[in-house]
Amino acid sequence: MLHLGAKLKRQDWVAVAIELVVLVLGVFLGVQATNWNSAREENQRSAMYTARLKEDLRVEAWNLEAQIGYNEQVLANAERAADALSGKVPLADEALLVAAYRASQYLDNQHRRATFDELISTGEIGLIRDPSLRTLAVDVYTQPQVEQIAHGGRQSEFRRMFRMAVPFRVQQVIAASCGDRELLLGDYARIRGMLDYPCTTTLDPASIAASAAILRGDPRILAMLQLRIAELSTDIDGLTGYLSVFIRKPLQRLVAEGQSRPASPLNR
Repeated sequence: MLHLGAKLKRQDWVAVAIELVVLVLGVFLGVQATNWNSAREENQRSAMYTARLKEDLRVEAWNLEAQIGYNEQVLANAERAADALSGKVPLADEALLVAAYRASQYLDNQHRRATFDELISTGEIGLIRDPSLRTLAVDVYTQPQVEQIAHGGRQSEFRRMFRMAVPFRVQQVIAASCGDRELLLGDYARIRGMLDYPCTTTLDPASIAASAAILRGDPRILAMLQLRIAELSTDIDGLTGYLSVFIRKPLQRLVAEGQSRPASPLNR
């Protein structure tokens, strides 16, 4: 076959046109093949990141329910102890100690946010093509309420006063007998029994009476307990109220979607 330049010299315009068409078509098909491959790879990455993000958010759904359920139990114990200290409802000394100890507790969650952080740091959040899923992820990982309820419990004045007032050995025994129960990630059924369950301590009667007398004899304990109740109530209302519409309920729907499909790490 003659080279294009030779054909031009011979003014073989038909051959020149054919060769130009072949050349352009080859370039076009090459570009298209590159675009198709890039689109295919991007679609694969999008599907991978979407699946990973959904699994992470299902973990966050459980974290949220665990925070709500746990802190409702903390609140119930705080109210129980406050009623006893105010004289509203009689309560045995051991039960008072257990309730007051549980009122001082808080829950820390291990968040699953590696996928979201990777997408944000690389500027590839657009790979999550479902706008509702993308919005949900942003809401879950940027709203501070879950961290605030844990931080509030850790830094609460009542927790500090209880830890300072009650002998440490007494606290250790209560924690061993009536403290938090460990749960497996995704175990929704046992959230309600994480903290508020029937128990008795192995404390001797003298230690129980002396520790309860400390709580009953210091009016600041009741005041700090009432503050704890008010703060907990506000935090729980936030998680179950205005945050429910755009975070809790969408997360629940995502969990339900995962349960209707083959087993995932959260529902095996």
